[in-house]
This record gives sequence, C-alpha cells and structure tokens, in this order.
Amino acid sequence: MIIRPVVLQLALIVVSCAVSFSQEIEPRAYSNLPVNANFAALNYNFTSGNIVADPAAPIKELDLNSNNIIGGYVRTFSMFGNLARIQLTVPYSFLSGTAKLAGRDTAGTRSGLADLRIRFGINFIGSPAMDIAEYVKRKEGTVVGASLVVSAPTGQYFEDKLINLGTNRWGFKPEIGISQRLSDFYGEIYTGVWFFTANNEYVKTNKLETDPLFNIQGQINYVFKNIAWAGINAAYSNGGNTSVNGVSNNTKQDNWRLGAVVSSALSKNLAVKLQYHTGAVIRRGSDFDFYGISFQYFWY
Repeated sequence: MIIRPVVLQLALIVVSCAVSFSQEIEPRAYSNLPVNANFAALNYNFTSGNIVADPAAPIKELDLNSNNIIGGYVRTFSMFGNLARIQLTVPYSFLSGTAKLAGRDTAGTRSGLADLRIRFGINFIGSPAMDIAEYVKRKEGTVVGASLVVSAPTGQYFEDKLINLGTNRWGFKPEIGISQRLSDFYGEIYTGVWFFTANNEYVKTNKLETDPLFNIQGQINYVFKNIAWAGINAAYSNGGNTSVNGVSNNTKQDNWRLGAVVSSALSKNLAVKLQYHTGAVIRRGSDFDFYGISFQYFWY
C-alpha cells in the first residue's frame, strides 16, 4: 500500500478538562480519504494555564496543568455517492493547579473521564466516494464539506465544585469547511457555531446558561513528498457569554489562538503528529499553552 500522509492523519485536537470549545485547532478535517477506511489514534497532550471553560466562576489567578490521554476512532463510508466519516473521541484527564477563590489561595486535583465527542461529516463537493485504488490516482482540488460535532456530558462532574472535568451539558456544533490543494500546499478554512444546553446543577441548584459561540479557523499546510506534512494555523472565537439564574456575567469571549503542526509517516500504516498552539490575543479565559503528540494507525 502506498504511504500517503493524508490517509494517515486523524486530527485529534481534543483539549479536555472542560476546555473552551472555541479554542480547538483541527487541521485537515475535510481531507479526501478512501471509503471503508479505519483510523485508530492514541493521543497525549499537556495544557497549562487558564484552561477551564467556565468564565462564570468567581476564580482569579487560575493556573492549571492538565495531562490528557485521548483514544479515538474514525470510519469512512459512502453517503449519496460522497465521502462521509464518523469520529469518536474519549478523553481521560489528570488536572492539578492553583487559584484564588474569594481572595484566598487554594489548590486541588481532579482525575477521570472528560466529555466524549462524536463527529459526523460529509464532503459534498470535490470528494466522491472512492475505494483506495481510485483514491491513490485522484488529484485533490477544491473540497467543500459540512459536519456536526456532539459533545455528551459523560465527564466527571461534582455539582458542588467550580472546577470539573465535565461540563454537565450537551454541546452541538454545525460546521462548514473548504479546503484547496495547490501543488504541495494545502489551505483550508472552517467556520461553525457551538450551541449549548443549560447546566441545571451549577453549584448544586443554580442554572448556568451559555450563549452560542462562533468559531472560525484557517490552516496552511505543506506536504513533503507524501511522507510528511507541516502547517501553521489560527483560530478566532467570539461569543459564549454566560448567565447564572438569568443574570449575565459579562463573559463574552473574543480570542485568537495561533499554532503549528507537523506529521510524518512511520510506516505504511502508522503516523505520528506533533502539535502546539497558544493564546495570541485573549480577552476572556482560555489563555493556555497546548502541546500534543498522537500516534495514528490506519487499516483498510
């Protein structure tokens, strides 16, 4: 089988521990792939800083370290003659750090499952359903696709705690993406909006609501002769103001993140990916550094 990096990538940018949904950077999410392909991934990432997604909490000087292990699986298939895929990611997190609560220094730890995610996507322009023999021969051009990400409240949640691994709410993100390959360069842009259900057990008996959160991200990648690729990326988020029992907290996000990624094939079925991103302009929460490594195995 021919080694092709686009087949060997499974972009697992899952920042767990209730990290802000707006701050994901996920390169090559709409790449062409052969149908009936399987991808399994094991990812480790380390995040440091203000990584908690609850700006409503009365916490100051938040400094957390999170070690996260994420398992993932992707399956591609044909739908209406086009490429479609479904992706599952399950994170387990170890969280520790310090903060100032009501003027007093405090510290703590958490460990357990964070919220799992399911992503369904279909490329409806420029990405017909192909077996692997057809896929190897096809030259990729403009691809347009759409996806729906669902975040389920499966993570560890203590109703009397302000910092948790899970969010105790559902999240839904419809998204549209466009990618274009020009020679050895691969550019892409995605935009979507997160919608959230209410958390009705916030600090035991309160109701926490979050407004829709807009996100747009772009990537420019360079492919090295079908054995590796590298890229730079940026993401912008706006919205997500929170309210407790109907009272606004004035926590609207307006943030930029910048990052870089490199991936290389280790064999015809195995690839490794390294990723880093950081807050560039942070006006509310989500001011953290992210370091990640993932090993991704492909079979057909």
